[in-house]
Parts: sequence; structure tokens; C-alpha cells
Amino acid sequence: MFQFRIFSLFVVAAVAAVAWALTCAAWRLEQEVDRVGPLDPRDFARLTIVTVGTGGRHENPARRGPATAIGLGERVVLVDAGRGLADALRLAGIPVQQPDTVYLTSLLPENVVGLDDVLLVGWINGREAPLRVVGPPGTRALTDGLITAHRSGFEARAGGMGIRSAAPSFEVVEISGGWWEQAGELRVRAGDLPGGPIDALAYRFEARDRSAVIAGTGWAEAALVAFAQGANLLVHEAVYIPTPEIAEQMEFDEAPELLLRAAREHTAIDAVGALAQKAGVETLVLVRMRPPPVYDLQITSVVNDDFDGRIVIAEDGDEIIP
Repeated sequence: MFQFRIFSLFVVAAVAAVAWALTCAAWRLEQEVDRVGPLDPRDFARLTIVTVGTGGRHENPARRGPATAIGLGERVVLVDAGRGLADALRLAGIPVQQPDTVYLTSLLPENVVGLDDVLLVGWINGREAPLRVVGPPGTRALTDGLITAHRSGFEARAGGMGIRSAAPSFEVVEISGGWWEQAGELRVRAGDLPGGPIDALAYRFEARDRSAVIAGTGWAEAALVAFAQGANLLVHEAVYIPTPEIAEQMEFDEAPELLLRAAREHTAIDAVGALAQKAGVETLVLVRMRPPPVYDLQITSVVNDDFDGRIVIAEDGDEIIP
């Protein structure tokens, strides 16, 4: 009898081990399917901001390049196209072929390096219409260059996959501040951010009495405050920039003149709260942070000294309702 009980315990343990292994295998399989299987188009019941990529110009495997999605119903558009955009859209649960328009805040490299990524992968996944790109002067030259650079590769891929539809292409609209458009319920306005080393824009999205403003640069504070006035939500950068004296004490390698230039071109962590307060926004979403925060409290404890609203330290794929 004792031996039978021991044998029974071994059998039960073996069955439990097999069941556990099968459960783990099924979970792993489900994960892999989620990573590569087709995604259903998203349908957003309300105006929704998705921080697809929250990084900046520096490499960071935890934060892909700058890209923000705006969703309403089945319409999804993007602001900026940073590195790793196709992967970032997948992680956010948005099919790469669903966004129909990319609004560029500037032609700085970190804002555009994902354009060919989303163009090609979206085409492979079934997008037939050109990818619409709205941006400052120079956008057409940029996209024409991308098509020229990739033409032979597109043709080879089309032949190898038997794709008969037209090669992927861009539809370009070059704009300046004051431009606007209405597409269904979504109204989009652009505002100039002058005074920097390159033409730059902020965008304001409005629908159903809600509004969100997205900026990609840290200069022209007064212009941004005026443009974002009364918006429900502002997506903006926050950068730690030491003074040359502090940088010397901390043994930073950057030259003093580069630090002074950075201070002119970026919004500092200890200044972004006051900017949002002046604009009268309800929610401040921080992206493109340098250095990336280890704990949210590191940032919120500074920003909320000057800002009374909600502060969101965004991660890739976060969804925020304005």
C-alpha cells in the first residue's frame, strides 16, 4: 500500500509537470502569434492619443523613436515617424497599414527615419493607397529621395512576392502655420514654431469638444503657449540640460557652447510645467525625455511645482484620453 501511494504521488507530479509545460508552451505560442499575426484595425470610441514611440534622437531599446498616434473611430493618423515605427505600431496594437497620414513636426532626422519603414511594411500588409505625409517645406524632396533610394528594392520585393498593386508611394502636402483641414469629425490645425535651426510646426487635433496639441521641438515657447491655449492635452518634451558649470563638476563631455545651444532648442524639465500652466492645458504628456526617467516621481515632483494639472510620463504604447 505504501509503495502504491508513492507511485501515485509520482504519477500526479508527472501529470502536473506535463500540464505546466503544456500551459507554458501554449502561452509562448500565443505570444508569438500576437507578435506576427494579423492585427484587426483599431476602432477608437473617443479621441485617443497613443504614445507609439516616446524616445528621442538617442538610441534606447525601451523607447522607440518619436511617434504619436491620434485615433477616432477607425481613423488613425500619426505625428512624426521615428525609428522602429512599424514595430512600435505592432506593440501598440495598431496595424501598420491603418494610419493614413503622417504629420511631421519638422524634418529633423529623428522625426522622419521611420517613414520608409511604415511605408514598406504597410504596403506588404495590404495598404494600396499612397501614404499621405503633411509637413514643412522640404517634405516633398525628402519623400522623393526615399522613393528613389528604395525603388529597386520595392520592384524586387514586388516581383518576389508577386505583388501586382502599384509600388508604395507618398502623397505629400507641404504646409506652414495657419494651415488646417477637416476630415470627418477630426479637425487638424498647424502652428508655426519659429526661431529654431529648422522649420517646425505643432499640430492641434480637435473632435467632439476635446483637443490635443503635439509639439516636437522645444523652442518658440510663446508661440506654443498661444497655439495650445485651452487644449485638453499637450504632448511635449522635457530634457535635463545642466549648466556649463554643473556639467564641468559632473565631468560631462559636452562643450559649454553645445549645452547653451541645447538650452535654447529644448524645453527643460524644470520649465515644462510652467509652459503647460501658461497654456491652460488639463493634461501634460511628457515624451522625448533625456535622460529617460527611472521613476516617474523624479519628474513629477519637479513639474508639479508649476503645473496644477495631470502629468503623464508616457511609455511606448500608452493610450490617453484628452
